[in-house]
Amino acid sequence: MSELRIDIDRLQQRLADLASIGAIEGTEGCARLALTDEDKEGRDLVVAQMRDLGLEISIDGIGNVVGTMAGQLDGPPVMTGSHIDTVRTGGRYDGNLGVLAGLEVIEVLKTAGITPKRPLAVAFFTDEEGARFAPDMLGSLVYVGGMPLEEALEIEGIDGPTVGAELTRIGYDGSAPLPASAPHSFVELHIEQGPVLEVETVTIGAVTGVQGISWQEVTITGQSNHAGTTPMHLRKDPGFVAAACANFVRELALDIGHPQVGTVGRLELRPNLVNVVPASATFTVDLRNTDEATLRASEHRFAEFLAATAEAEGCTVETRELARFEPVVFDPDVIDMVEQEAKELGHSVLRMPSGAGHDAQMLARVCPTAMIFTQSRDGLSHNPLEYTSATDLEAGANVLLHTLLKLANS
Repeated sequence: MSELRIDIDRLQQRLADLASIGAIEGTEGCARLALTDEDKEGRDLVVAQMRDLGLEISIDGIGNVVGTMAGQLDGPPVMTGSHIDTVRTGGRYDGNLGVLAGLEVIEVLKTAGITPKRPLAVAFFTDEEGARFAPDMLGSLVYVGGMPLEEALEIEGIDGPTVGAELTRIGYDGSAPLPASAPHSFVELHIEQGPVLEVETVTIGAVTGVQGISWQEVTITGQSNHAGTTPMHLRKDPGFVAAACANFVRELALDIGHPQVGTVGRLELRPNLVNVVPASATFTVDLRNTDEATLRASEHRFAEFLAATAEAEGCTVETRELARFEPVVFDPDVIDMVEQEAKELGHSVLRMPSGAGHDAQMLARVCPTAMIFTQSRDGLSHNPLEYTSATDLEAGANVLLHTLLKLANS
């Protein structure tokens, strides 16, 4: 079994076929927001590939799909997978690689006539991106019991419909029980989505954990007025408050220092006219850190600045939590296994945390979990220019293959 390798041409074809669904014209990127028609088409393609491999398929009430290959023994499966939904400006590798590489591993084993001791499962989880329905990692959160299904189904998307209504509409409101039974273990292959591996000229990242994530939506209400006739000292300008907050978030991250990051990713002004002081401003704040105490401190400092700035401008504030996850540390034994398998395959390895959220951080609540990173060219992701070379795809998928085999035969 040590000689087994994945078929990189077949894996790249799978990636290309999925990327053609929701393709962004003129690029190699794709847009498949969760539970849209494009997401349904992508799901149908991957489920068909699972059926072609003879996997037993289950779909649960939040739309997570799991395909399982029987092992020599019964029991919880060794699981891999990720997600196939994308942001509106997505690439072809984010999430998709982890799912399709899992199917490639299954095909390699079936072709070689190998049945491991434990079952192997490949999953894709609903709404990992959180781009249409907050919070992110929604499907895997419900899968492990972190949110009741009933609550998740009532979440409204940015375009109005609820999760439940859209699952029913696209035909992925399944009946498998939730929370699901815990897998034996979980390993997720993913592109890094950052520049570290490329800068350090390292092939494989053995991911040690995922930093904590705090998302909130802030709405500032002021007074709409004429931009030419309203003196500056008499304005109640929510646009100014929002701009000041965006600047503060950046300065806050720089002041705290690495690995703290902060982003204002969405900003909407109303009525959004060139000659009108806005009536309201709504924006999002994304704060992240690998240390929970530091993350809480950054949240507190932002809240103080927000309140003081809005009060000074004569505006009112409403905030809404979109997502809040504490930092996650992965299983040391599975991390060691990833590192060992990568080295035995001749690859350089770097132990590193993940700056992005992943389904693996949810599975870590219920079973031993780790992740494998491959390089991202120029550190780009959530961008149609997202790219990982065939060499790096092959390396990551082979590390996944042998890590899963070791776990399944343990």
